[in-house]
This record gives sequence, C-alpha cells and structure tokens, in this order.
Amino acid sequence: MLKGFFKVPVPVNEPVYTYAVGSNERKLLKAAIEEARSKHIDVPMFIGGKEIRTDKKNNITPPHDHQHVLGQYSEGTKTHVTDAINAALAAKKDWENLAWEDRAAIFLKAADLIAGKYRYKLNAATMLGQSKNPYQAEIDSACEIVDFLRFNVQYMSEIYAQQPPVSGKGVWNRLEQRPLEGFVFALTPFNFTAIAGNLPSCVAMMGNVVVWKPSNTQIYSANVLMEIFREAGLPDGVINLVFVSGPDAGDIIFKHPDFAGIHFTGSTGVFQNIWKTIGENIHLYKTYPRIVGETGGKDFILVHPSADLKVTNTAIVRGAFEYQGQKCSAASRVYIPKSLWPELKKSMIADIQSFTIGGTEDFTNFINAVIDEKSFDKLAKYIERAKDSADAEIIVGGTYDKSKGYFIHPTVIVANTPDYETLSEELFGPVLTVYVYEDEKWEETLELVDKTSIYALTGSVIAQDRYAITQATHALRNAAGNFYVNDKCTGAVVGQQPFGGARGSGTNDKAGSMINLLRWVSPRTIKETFNPDTDYRYPFLEKGE
Repeated sequence: MLKGFFKVPVPVNEPVYTYAVGSNERKLLKAAIEEARSKHIDVPMFIGGKEIRTDKKNNITPPHDHQHVLGQYSEGTKTHVTDAINAALAAKKDWENLAWEDRAAIFLKAADLIAGKYRYKLNAATMLGQSKNPYQAEIDSACEIVDFLRFNVQYMSEIYAQQPPVSGKGVWNRLEQRPLEGFVFALTPFNFTAIAGNLPSCVAMMGNVVVWKPSNTQIYSANVLMEIFREAGLPDGVINLVFVSGPDAGDIIFKHPDFAGIHFTGSTGVFQNIWKTIGENIHLYKTYPRIVGETGGKDFILVHPSADLKVTNTAIVRGAFEYQGQKCSAASRVYIPKSLWPELKKSMIADIQSFTIGGTEDFTNFINAVIDEKSFDKLAKYIERAKDSADAEIIVGGTYDKSKGYFIHPTVIVANTPDYETLSEELFGPVLTVYVYEDEKWEETLELVDKTSIYALTGSVIAQDRYAITQATHALRNAAGNFYVNDKCTGAVVGQQPFGGARGSGTNDKAGSMINLLRWVSPRTIKETFNPDTDYRYPFLEKGE
C-alpha cells in the first residue's frame, strides 16, 4: 500500500462556456441534444453494480414537449430498496478501507470526465429532462458538479489533515475520521443535476456507502451521472441508484438498524416528516443518524430608496425568472420603496415582456417550461386566486398553457397587504410578488422581511447607502443563510459561497464546504503513551510534610 502525505490538485472553479453564436461548444451541444432526442433509452436501476430492470416502465418526457418520449425507466419496489441496502453494506468494508487518496482519484476523474468527454451529453440530458436553457444547464450540470467534486476532494484532505495541536511528553495524540456505521440515504431533487450528483458523491467520498433515490423528473440526467461515476472507477455497491416511490423507500430505510444518515434536498414538509419518522424509530438504530437537509425557501430582495435602478431591475428579473424560478434560491418576494416603484415597474414589465419562451432546443429562448403538470397546476391556481383577490394585482404575465409543454408566463403580482399568501408561501415557479412600502418605513420593512416567511435560505439588499446596507445585514442576519449585497439572491459558487439556510430552509450544513463533509464522518481520538505509569500511587499520597 502506498504511504505518503499526499497533496491533492488545487481546485479552481470550472470555466463557464457561453455557447455564443458560432462557437464550437454551441455546435457540440446542439449535436448532443439532437442525438439524445433521436434515441429512446431504457434506464435501469443500479444495485450492486448490476443493471436492474422491471416490468413496470414509466415514460421520460421533456417538460417543454411532453408528447416526445426520450425513454423509459424501470420503477422499483420495496424489494429493490432492501437489495440496495444489502449491496451497500456488502461493499462497505472494502470501500471504507480503501486509502483516501484512491477514493479521491475516482471523484477527480469523474470531474474531468464531466468537464471534458461528458460535458455536452450531461448538459443535453439536463436541458431535455429538466427544461433548462444552455446557460442554466452549463452552470449546473457542467460547472457546479465539477466544482463540487474537485473542491470536496480538497476539503476531504483538509479534514484528514486536522490533528490535535499538542502531544505531551511521552504521549502521541492522533485523530482519525471514520465513515459512519451503516449506510446513508441520498434523496435528491429535480432542479439541479449538480445537487443530485453531490449529495451521494460527497457522502461516498468520505468512505460511506449510499442508497440514492433521485426525483423521478431528474432520472434522465441521473442516469448519465451514474454512467460517469462507473467509468471513473466507482466500485460496485458504493452508490446504489433506485427508482422507487418515496413511501416505499422510507418504509424500508427508516426502519433499518443500519440506517446512519440522510442527505436531502427537497420540500420542508417532506423533510419534517422524515425527521419525525426518524425520531419515532430512533430506538431501532445502531447509532444516531445524521440528518442533513436543504429544504424550502421564500427568498427575498429588499430594495432601499438609495438603490440604483438598473442594478435593481436586473437583479430582480434574473433572480426571479432564471430557470423559471425553480431554484431553491430564486427571488420570490421583493420589497420596493414607493419612490422607486413607478420607474422600476416600467423597467420590469419591459424586460419581462421581452422574454422569449419555448423549448430548450431553441437557444434563443430565455424561459422554458416548469418541471411537470403538478407544478403547473399549482402555479396556475395561485395566479387565478391573485386575479380574483382584492389584495393583489397582476401587472405582467398571468397566462399559462400546457398543451405542448408546461409553460407559465413569468408573472408579477403586486400585493396590497404584507401578509398576502404569495409573500409567505413557497411557489417554486416563475411567479414573483412585489410589496411596495413607504420610504420612511424602512425599519418596519426590515422587520417584515424577517418575520413574514418561515424560511431563511437566500436574500439580498440593494442600496448605495452604506448605513442601510450595514443595518439590513444585521437586521436580516437570521433571515438568510446566503446573503447578497447589490446582487440577485441566486448564483452561489462552490468554493466561494457555501450554500444553505436555517429556520424552515434546512440544517444549514453548507453544501460545497468542509462543514458538510464533516457530517459524514465520525471522529475517533487515539492517545498513545510511550512510557506508561506502573504504579497507581500518586506523589500526594506519600506521608510527610
């Protein structure tokens, strides 16, 4: 076995391709999309390294073109969950005993595969399966997942390097970081391919074994991720990919004695139910499970009277409507001073009306479809209620159509009361609510922003007045785990802004940081004494003065 204090390659953020007209990457991405659309694939589960198919098949369709079938996936049962757990536990001994540098090499290779050979295939899968435009796919399924893999390897090496600062005379103190006892459940969302790849991989990187259940609406790109992990050399059984219902997965996993933790991104309600179930079953487990989750958001932009109008408008329209508002960090509520509202309203409406809307295959489209019919119907109901409400007014958008794809026109609701439902409830779509406040009520508005929502994920303040910036930063210190000054409230970059929030938004364990990886290890201190005592008696026991 190799011996050495190894240093990993210094991570740098993956460059973002622009896909400008005439560029080579534009041609390659279009070719990858065309190839993906021309095929009908059969997506299996992966359990213990084996491809598992069932007789129950479900179609995979683009949200923006739901009549086109990209392929089918095999739906599993509780039996497959049990098989996945058994495969993970069977792989555990060899995997956790593998030297950390060998584990690092696997995920560094996966990062290079995504940055190179698989870049366009993974981006195309994300564009088609999750309805992302080229830029939104690039920053997600190319750059962010590459950054997660490379930076996490760096964090892993730093964790292992942490040792007690002092060893006394004749003593050597050491610290080792052990994988958790048992297996970890990774439950991942539809909206970011990078999150879907990071949640199981960062856990596995620390020597753990994983059962991974992706969202049904992200299976198309999850399949490509699994292909990449396998090509990178991930041993069989370390990450097991299953396509089962949430209740079936939970019924088996949360009653298993070897359940050691969950890494989750999804809704607050689901996460709270999971936490409750784990609590009810706590007596069943060999160890207290690690519970790590990033959940909902009702992310805000707070505009001060001193704000620059162009900066404000750009932050709002990008923050609220990129990827159809389906980012955990998307701006969902905006507080605007009355003095700025007339001009800002004109700019917002003009920009939103200029949005091009359609399928991702046409690179000129800025807005694409929401993820599925359930999301579409939910958003349509909120829009219709706003149309009928005396406490709200729709100033742009308000239309929707699901005949070809699940298209919601970007919509802005102006709420006349600070407690209108769309100022507090998570919608997760291209619907933004504006509340206009009196300029002299700045301090009252700070309190409104802090208290209106149960969530605390992201937020931003836009101002040129430094006193106002300082005041907002302090007053809203618990209202957002990621806080931005003079910028939109989206776009956290791995290695620069570790991501996560508290309150109803999760455990704030900061994806893309050492903080998160520390949740997936269990430290053991070792004290070795070179010249141990041989008599129980201490000097104070001797007779005499």
